[in-house]
Amino acid sequence: MASEIVDDKSEHCIPFILEKIKAHCDYHKKEGTDAPPFFLGLNGIQGAGKTTLVSALYKTLTSPPHNLPTVVLSIDDLYLPHSAQKSLAQSQPTNPLIQHRGQPSTHDIPLGKDIFSQLFSRQKNIRIPFYDKSAHSGQGDRTDPEAWEVVNKEGEPPVEVVIFEGWCVGFRSLSDEELVQKWEAAKAARIFDGEAYHGRLAALELEHVSFVNEALRQYDALTDYFGALVHIDAVDTLFVYDWRLEQERKLRKEKGTGMKDKQVIEFVNGYYPAYELYTDVLRKGIFHQTGKQLRLVVNKQRRVEEVEIQ
Repeated sequence: MASEIVDDKSEHCIPFILEKIKAHCDYHKKEGTDAPPFFLGLNGIQGAGKTTLVSALYKTLTSPPHNLPTVVLSIDDLYLPHSAQKSLAQSQPTNPLIQHRGQPSTHDIPLGKDIFSQLFSRQKNIRIPFYDKSAHSGQGDRTDPEAWEVVNKEGEPPVEVVIFEGWCVGFRSLSDEELVQKWEAAKAARIFDGEAYHGRLAALELEHVSFVNEALRQYDALTDYFGALVHIDAVDTLFVYDWRLEQERKLRKEKGTGMKDKQVIEFVNGYYPAYELYTDVLRKGIFHQTGKQLRLVVNKQRRVEEVEIQ
């Protein structure tokens, strides 16, 4: 039976976020400049309760006494259009990581940079992209820009807080040497203790992993906007398999549609190598200075067991 997702995370996140927003505004006030919007990155392993947390944060920030105009942008809404994703897959037909949307390299980073830049400079009538995952029989596609949400309209207060959320938000690329070390370690683990090794990295070719890692370097252009990052971690990242199975079973029961269990496992397999590669980077902290990153570690029931400010 699927475990209910209860929000026990916002009580830790909201004081942290409000403190960072205040420090951001105080700094610019001291400098005699108008404070640009505060950018918050939110990383969460799939199924850990990220959507529930985002909803709670948005409601709190936009309601009294804070009343902060806030926009939520998901990295999923930056996926390449269907035609571009097909072209990417066809350019490397033997690379399983890019045959479908998901991994770094399958997002439109120039679009993300443009949206971030517009928000930062408080431009008017900014369109926030939206991606329809159901289009093309589930392959997905970008929706018509005319239907996108518009923020910073004339006569409305400008956006003060930008929440950028997603499963790989905040990931930093590895050096070539680090990448090889992790890949070789995974290969060795599978050879010498196949029962204990449950990852997917060892099943991939180094050139395929390197392509994604190289693409990830471009994502720093978005990450570098962050004034803070919230990282929802898990005691064991393998929980993602059970959590996604729970979600799809619930979807099938409620709506009569959804991925079968085998499809779910194959779906998560496509993402899991990135968790093996980049979770350690997040756990060490992605900022040069301390105090800007909040890490929440959840158990199998998605309950917070550990809170750490990095």
